[in-house]
Amino acid sequence: MNKILYVCSEAFPLIKTGGLADVAGSLPAALLSKSQDVRLVLPAYPEVLSKIKKQKIIAKSQYYMQSVNIIETKLPGTKVITWLIDCPAAFNRPGGPYTDQHGDEWHDNAFRYTILCHAAVDLSLNRLSINWQPNLVHCNDWQTGLVPALLSLYINSPKTIFTIHNIAYQGNFDQQMFNDLHLPKELWHMHGVEYYGKFSFMKAGIAYANKITTVSPNYAKEILTDEFGYGLSGLLNHRKDDLSGIVNGIDEKHWNPGTDELIVQKYNQQSLPQKVINKTALQKELKLANSKKTPLIGMVSRLVEQKGLNLILEHIETIISNNKVQFVILGAGNFHYEMLLCELAEKYPKQLSVTIGYNEALAHQIEAASDLFLMPSTFEPCGLNQLYSLRYGTLPIVTPVGGLVDTVIPATSENIQNNTANGFMLEGDNLVETIEHALSLYQQAKTWKQLQLTAMKAHFTWKNVAGHYIQLYDSLKSS
Repeated sequence: MNKILYVCSEAFPLIKTGGLADVAGSLPAALLSKSQDVRLVLPAYPEVLSKIKKQKIIAKSQYYMQSVNIIETKLPGTKVITWLIDCPAAFNRPGGPYTDQHGDEWHDNAFRYTILCHAAVDLSLNRLSINWQPNLVHCNDWQTGLVPALLSLYINSPKTIFTIHNIAYQGNFDQQMFNDLHLPKELWHMHGVEYYGKFSFMKAGIAYANKITTVSPNYAKEILTDEFGYGLSGLLNHRKDDLSGIVNGIDEKHWNPGTDELIVQKYNQQSLPQKVINKTALQKELKLANSKKTPLIGMVSRLVEQKGLNLILEHIETIISNNKVQFVILGAGNFHYEMLLCELAEKYPKQLSVTIGYNEALAHQIEAASDLFLMPSTFEPCGLNQLYSLRYGTLPIVTPVGGLVDTVIPATSENIQNNTANGFMLEGDNLVETIEHALSLYQQAKTWKQLQLTAMKAHFTWKNVAGHYIQLYDSLKSS
């Protein structure tokens, strides 16, 4: 059994901005179910504090003359003991975890997440008299990158794993910030936290962790290249023997069409024909033309360049004009993309519905209602929406990047014949051709049902994923 301190900046259902929260909300519980002793650590944002019931202060500390309470609670819906780092000066503010109400990054993010890292280090070394000490600390993304660096300065400290969920977000700050935070000077060098004259949290995690993971095997290969490494490919190649990729899982209690309380009609592989009831219900709700036979393409995404918005906006009118097809899009992000999509929805009200924002119920309804799911990302470390789509028999249309390659098998003639195809993959920028290929197969009812059933058989469960992480944890015991 391992004793694991799992450190992150968000965890569903307490606080969520993206896939990291889904992982942190599921993996610790899966580890616990496999007899691992795990504690989850995250900041006590206002939204987090509003969602917890039973809580108690188990320790107190102080960083940068700011009082910090360690609050113990349980992650809702699980038995995972959760320690919240309650520092009002750092975390008690409106807006999101990383940005204010206007979407601008908090100016003091380095200060805020250094406090999280200091608290995690003290918990790792049992300095706060809680009488529980891990043998392994699992850190996630740049907000926790200082933990392996700081722990490297202590003899007999726990081993560390650093998981990169998205290397594009690195937590880079000026050297003055490093000095102002009075961080140990022995960390400041080209093999440490220094990154082209700046101070990098992401580089700190990569440089000092005992093992580095990413959220898919293909992404682990991609970040070794200049194209996908975002300036850190050299360091990652130096550490490649310690780098591996493990595909994320999904919460099958939360994302299961057979039990989903958020959709109009539950269904499974045996009752697949009932899936269409969700389509007609959503068409009615969103005032689209009501038709069982019209193919519905869904998209739930951050509306940013990474998610392929430029490609979509370039071709969506052509696709709508050339085909009897409908689009349902849910998301928020870049204001420019939001405005262009809303303008198109006004122009094609019976074929395109756009909802700006995030709505958990609508996200489930789109997955259940859609025939196809659009996800033409320019890069995608793992991706969760394509996994949800597979589970719901909604065939994903993806680009050959990151975890999309590891999870989606394109509907070529050969793959259809051997019953492995479960989606569609772009070649270059051929979005129009790929969608038209998908629509041609949609007209072939027997083939389409086969593709759906193959998709629904894929089970990316967190228990399986947890087993891979436990193997990795165990490998550190003997190293």
